[in-house]
Amino acid sequence: MKPIAAQRRVRARTLLTAGLVTSLALVAGCAKSEDDSGGDKGASQNTDSGQVVASPSGGSGPTCAIAAYGGKKIDLKSATVGFSQSEKEANPFRIAETASIKAEAKKRGVQLLTANAQSQFSKQISDVQDLIAKGADLLVVAPLNSDGWEPVLRAAAAKHIPIVTIDRKINATACKDYVSFIGSDFVEQGERAADQMIEATGGKGEIAILLGAAGNNVTTERTKGFEDRIKEKAPGLKIVFRQTGDFAREKGQSVTENLIQSKPGIKGIYAENDEMGLGAVNALKGAGKKPGEVKIVTIDGTRNAVQGIVDGWIDGVVESNPRFGPLAFQTLDTFTQGRKVSQDIVIQDSSYTESNAKSDLGKAY
Repeated sequence: MKPIAAQRRVRARTLLTAGLVTSLALVAGCAKSEDDSGGDKGASQNTDSGQVVASPSGGSGPTCAIAAYGGKKIDLKSATVGFSQSEKEANPFRIAETASIKAEAKKRGVQLLTANAQSQFSKQISDVQDLIAKGADLLVVAPLNSDGWEPVLRAAAAKHIPIVTIDRKINATACKDYVSFIGSDFVEQGERAADQMIEATGGKGEIAILLGAAGNNVTTERTKGFEDRIKEKAPGLKIVFRQTGDFAREKGQSVTENLIQSKPGIKGIYAENDEMGLGAVNALKGAGKKPGEVKIVTIDGTRNAVQGIVDGWIDGVVESNPRFGPLAFQTLDTFTQGRKVSQDIVIQDSSYTESNAKSDLGKAY
């Protein structure tokens, strides 16, 4: 799978404002545990992870500036930033994401207020309203769902509070309701996962999809990219099973247990995040399957999933980099100085395959 890994790593598209310095490369390390100070430290430095958070290449696409959004210039060092995390930090992606935000705030000397919605959307809305009430001048939000943000957007607009969303989009108008979205190209992630599945299976057989949680653009776009690419390049692969695993390991395991019973001849499983993929591995082990008997491709890049490649249980992992701290604060800093920022900032993600999983295990989070 070397040709695909090499080809895909150079395909990532990066959209950034012309206001960001084109030579800037923001790199951050990975979090080691849910509540360690080392995680904060690692997320702000060039560590053995070597992950590229974003690779600025000049501005393109729609931009946003204070004059259009409303409000006034702010010195980021004297501002209070509110961060709303969407999900409980049992998922390594969320652990690394929160650690990166905290580490960058500490590095810049910025006062940071944090809240965790514990996977409850109503709580996240209340959390962000509370951050505004506590005096947040700027907001970084990792949305649980894409819809239902009107109460927060009204409250933020009334005080001209800039909002940057990370890792998931909200269904609202950029440079009116929020400033920028920073995240991966999720359609492309699905396409890259499909390419890995085609190579692993030889392009023939019955395959299943473990869908992510409903109600957000990540699930929709990762599904679209995968299904469209399979249809285009491998008509011999038949998607015969689709069921949500809610981005959770336990749910991924239970869904796969049902899958094995209903479709005993299944040849491949596409899990839309690593946690569901690891749940699928547990289910296959419980059913007496051998490593590689059912091909598994996942998205995220967690250490456990990359280790799964080394151990032969997982065939490929498309990275979705959670280390948003440096780029989120750089975007806020640029915007609050009165310069333009991109409305969509697409980060660069790598891949893990049999060819590089062992050597690159230290880069996983």
